[in-house]
Amino acid sequence: QVQLVESGGGSVQAGGSLRLSCAASGSDFNDDVMGWYRQAPGKQRELVALIKRTGQSVYTDSVKGRFAISRDNAKRTVYLQMNNLTPEDTAVYYCSADSFWGQGTQVTVSS
Repeated sequence: QVQLVESGGGSVQAGGSLRLSCAASGSDFNDDVMGWYRQAPGKQRELVALIKRTGQSVYTDSVKGRFAISRDNAKRTVYLQMNNLTPEDTAVYYCSADSFWGQGTQVTVSS
Protein backbone atom coordinates (compact mmCIF):
# COMPACT_ATOMS: atom_id res chain seq x y z
CA GLN A 1 0.00 0.00 0.00
CA VAL A 2 1.42 3.35 -1.06
CA GLN A 3 1.21 6.29 1.31
CA LEU A 4 2.35 9.87 0.91
CA VAL A 5 2.27 11.77 4.18
CA GLU A 6 2.72 15.53 4.13
CA SER A 7 3.67 17.74 7.04
CA GLY A 8 4.84 21.28 7.69
CA GLY A 9 1.87 23.39 6.68
CA GLY A 10 0.58 26.21 8.81
CA SER A 11 -0.20 29.90 9.00
CA VAL A 12 2.35 32.65 8.43
CA GLN A 13 2.39 36.31 7.63
CA ALA A 14 3.38 37.60 4.23
CA GLY A 15 7.12 37.44 3.78
CA GLY A 16 7.43 34.43 6.02
CA SER A 17 8.69 30.93 5.28
CA LEU A 18 7.48 27.37 5.63
CA ARG A 19 9.00 24.01 4.81
CA LEU A 20 6.81 21.16 3.68
CA SER A 21 7.83 17.52 3.84
CA CYS A 22 6.34 14.46 2.19
CA ALA A 23 7.40 10.96 3.15
CA ALA A 24 6.54 8.11 0.79
CA SER A 25 6.10 4.50 1.84
CA GLY A 26 5.16 1.34 -0.01
CA SER A 27 6.82 -0.49 -2.85
CA ASP A 28 4.42 -0.52 -5.77
CA PHE A 29 5.02 2.89 -7.25
CA ASN A 30 7.53 4.73 -9.36
CA ASP A 31 9.24 7.47 -7.35
CA ASP A 32 11.40 8.75 -10.20
CA VAL A 33 9.42 11.99 -10.22
CA MET A 34 7.93 13.50 -7.09
CA GLY A 35 6.30 16.82 -6.76
CA TRP A 36 4.08 19.37 -5.13
CA TYR A 37 0.77 20.72 -6.31
CA ARG A 38 -1.59 23.18 -4.71
CA GLN A 39 -5.25 24.02 -4.83
CA ALA A 40 -6.61 27.36 -3.71
CA PRO A 41 -10.31 27.82 -2.85
CA GLY A 42 -12.39 27.95 -6.00
CA LYS A 43 -9.44 27.16 -8.24
CA GLN A 44 -8.12 24.09 -10.00
CA ARG A 45 -5.20 22.14 -8.63
CA GLU A 46 -1.96 23.44 -10.14
CA LEU A 47 1.61 22.27 -10.35
CA VAL A 48 4.07 23.98 -8.01
CA ALA A 49 7.29 22.02 -8.56
CA LEU A 50 8.59 18.62 -9.66
CA ILE A 51 11.89 16.91 -9.00
CA LYS A 52 13.46 13.78 -10.47
CA ARG A 53 15.67 11.33 -8.59
CA THR A 54 18.60 12.95 -10.39
CA GLY A 55 17.74 16.27 -8.77
CA GLN A 56 16.52 17.91 -11.95
CA SER A 57 13.60 20.18 -11.08
CA VAL A 58 10.99 22.43 -12.62
CA TYR A 59 8.84 25.17 -11.10
CA THR A 60 5.76 27.06 -12.02
CA ASP A 61 6.61 30.66 -12.87
CA SER A 62 4.87 32.21 -9.86
CA VAL A 63 7.16 30.48 -7.36
CA LYS A 64 10.50 30.67 -9.16
CA GLY A 65 13.12 32.29 -6.96
CA ARG A 66 11.02 31.86 -3.83
CA PHE A 67 10.42 28.11 -3.52
CA ALA A 68 12.96 25.30 -3.61
CA ILE A 69 12.15 21.63 -4.03
CA SER A 70 14.56 18.95 -2.86
CA ARG A 71 14.51 15.27 -2.03
CA ASP A 72 16.25 12.61 -0.03
CA ASN A 73 16.12 9.46 -2.14
CA ALA A 74 17.23 7.20 0.69
CA LYS A 75 14.33 8.43 2.83
CA ARG A 76 11.94 8.64 -0.13
CA THR A 77 11.09 12.12 1.08
CA VAL A 78 10.51 15.29 -0.89
CA TYR A 79 10.66 18.79 0.56
CA LEU A 80 9.39 22.19 -0.45
CA GLN A 81 11.08 25.21 1.08
CA MET A 82 8.81 28.21 0.63
CA ASN A 83 10.23 31.68 1.22
CA ASN A 84 8.82 35.18 0.84
CA LEU A 85 5.30 33.82 0.97
CA THR A 86 2.40 35.94 -0.24
CA PRO A 87 -1.36 35.65 0.35
CA GLU A 88 -1.60 34.27 -3.19
CA ASP A 89 0.30 31.19 -2.00
CA THR A 90 -2.57 30.28 0.31
CA ALA A 91 -3.78 26.81 -0.69
CA VAL A 92 -3.86 23.17 0.22
CA TYR A 93 -0.54 21.70 -0.87
CA TYR A 94 -0.45 18.11 -2.10
CA CYS A 95 2.48 15.78 -2.57
CA SER A 96 2.45 13.51 -5.60
CA ALA A 97 4.41 10.51 -6.85
CA ASP A 98 3.41 8.28 -9.75
CA SER A 99 -0.40 8.25 -9.65
CA PHE A 100 -0.60 8.69 -5.89
CA TRP A 101 -1.45 11.73 -3.79
CA GLY A 102 -1.02 12.75 -0.20
CA GLN A 103 -3.87 14.00 1.92
CA GLY A 104 -2.82 17.62 1.61
CA THR A 105 -1.55 20.20 4.06
CA GLN A 106 -2.98 23.69 4.47
CA VAL A 107 -0.80 26.74 3.96
CA THR A 108 -2.33 30.08 4.90
CA VAL A 109 -0.53 33.35 4.33
CA SER A 110 -1.99 36.51 5.83
CA SER A 111 -1.24 40.03 4.69
